[in-house]
Amino acid sequence: MPDHAISGWAVVLWQLPYLLSGTFPDGPLAGAALTLWMAVLACAGATVLGIGVAVLLDQAPAPLARAIRALLAGLRAIPVLMLIFWAYFLLPMLAGVHVGEVQTVVLALALIGAAYIAQVMEAGFAAIGQGQRNAALALGMTPLQALWLVVLPRTLRAMLPSLGNVWVSLAKDTSLAYIVGVVELSTVATHVNGRSVGYAAQVFAAVALLYFFICVGIESVAALLLAATRSRQRRPLWRYVTLTAFRLARTPARPPPTSASRGSSRSRPAPP
Repeated sequence: MPDHAISGWAVVLWQLPYLLSGTFPDGPLAGAALTLWMAVLACAGATVLGIGVAVLLDQAPAPLARAIRALLAGLRAIPVLMLIFWAYFLLPMLAGVHVGEVQTVVLALALIGAAYIAQVMEAGFAAIGQGQRNAALALGMTPLQALWLVVLPRTLRAMLPSLGNVWVSLAKDTSLAYIVGVVELSTVATHVNGRSVGYAAQVFAAVALLYFFICVGIESVAALLLAATRSRQRRPLWRYVTLTAFRLARTPARPPPTSASRGSSRSRPAPP
């Protein structure tokens, strides 16, 4: 290996703590740690909000559902960079409150991720089919109970790979946070490259490797969740207990036999 390449990797190893966490704990969190933190918050917020919007779409009347779908289509059409820019500069003017740079990026990524996850979950509801929902309704459940106890768990299990793809995309989109001054991994890499001119290939190769590790970690979480759901029984214990209690509550109790009925059964003559 040429001496220049060796020197480049030596620079990368020397700057590795700065690439991982910036000047933390002496300064604010930065680098790969901040990228991972923003990705975790954005993925969690997008998942919760996306599932909630999908449930709302399933239960809402047709005019409201069409309006929500139009809003989601608009969010999916807006470039992530533009949404981050708008959220940082327009939100304080419209709402009159100052939102931090990291919070702005997390909010923008969560909104865009929720738009994609809502579409994924809506497709999952349709893929499960109407038969299981009708069977739950035949047991006496309300439409919301059938969705929550029967359709939603199966949809989550089927859509976990697609959710993992959305999570990975959100993790990579954190690199756009530089537009509002967030010192995440790609911004820190630019600082390191400016300090050590001539080693850009090694510096950005190390950054690509760090992004690879972050995305593989997120995909591993989705794979572990999928494996955990498949290793359980088809009906988990909490669902079995809930459904059993629901059936017992819906079944009318039989009155105890009275003394007259017992006497009549004893005095009944035996058949010839």
